[in-house]
Amino acid sequence: MLRNLLINTLSIFAVSYILTGIEIDTITTALVVAIIMAVLNVTLKPLLVLITIPLTIITFGLFLMVVNVLVLYAAEALIGGFHIAGFWWALAFSLLVSVINSILMGPEKT
Repeated sequence: MLRNLLINTLSIFAVSYILTGIEIDTITTALVVAIIMAVLNVTLKPLLVLITIPLTIITFGLFLMVVNVLVLYAAEALIGGFHIAGFWWALAFSLLVSVINSILMGPEKT
């Protein structure tokens, strides 16, 4: 779990340097973003997914990307030193962090 948090923190910090529309002040802020995102993904995201089931079905699952962006905006509201310039930046941030995390974490052993 600690390994995953560290990888997620590094991914978040790296992507903030790649995307000019995402601002993260320090590596400590990136760690806080990773922790808050983990908490929001366990608490807020399932609720949003449940509420938006009809839209998710109509859009063949694409609306889940909007849910990810909404969770990012919730994190931004809670964390000082973390700023998202707009919807498309948040979407790109979410996708890039997911890709980098998948690469760095490798195949899960169950």
